[in-house]
Amino acid sequence: MIKILHRDTKAVLYHSEKAAIIKEVVVEAVANGANLTEADLTGADLTKVSLIEADLNRANLSGADLSGADLRGADLRGADLSGADLTGADLYEADLRGADLSGADLRGADLTKANLIEADLNRANLSGADLSGADLNRADLNRADLNRANLSGADLTVANLNRADLNRANLSGADLTGANLTKANLTEATILLGNRKVAAYST
Repeated sequence: MIKILHRDTKAVLYHSEKAAIIKEVVVEAVANGANLTEADLTGADLTKVSLIEADLNRANLSGADLSGADLRGADLRGADLSGADLTGADLYEADLRGADLSGADLRGADLTKANLIEADLNRANLSGADLSGADLNRADLNRADLNRANLSGADLTVANLNRADLNRANLSGADLTGANLTKANLTEATILLGNRKVAAYST
């Protein structure tokens, strides 16, 4: 029997008699509509798993391998994804409000229209990620790697982009009102000025 425990109380949230590995237990739990709020999935191998619209509110997924996972529409509010591997993951319209993604690897991830309000993306690797239309209001992107990321139409109001690497990033149509761009690298970043797209060059 493999169990999924509560991150703090260690109470059993779900158990399976049939599954052989934690990945199978999680898939089974989601398929059965189980509530995995505050689940402890620290360091779990969840590569390429389908967790569409899964309830993982405040779950501990720190250090988990979610590379190639399908997390479209998943509820990850307040989840701990620090140091997690989310390379190539599909997070389209996922709710990541207040989530901890510090140091996470999100290279090539699809975060289109994702809700990342007040999310912690400090030192996260978002190189080549698609963040078009994402809401990053008040998000912490301190020293984040956004090289070649697509941020077109993203809401970056009051976001912290201190020392962020925006080299060749697409910021056309993005709202940067009140954003902190101190020492950010904007080399060849595309920014829309009126109806004109221009390339910004840092000095």
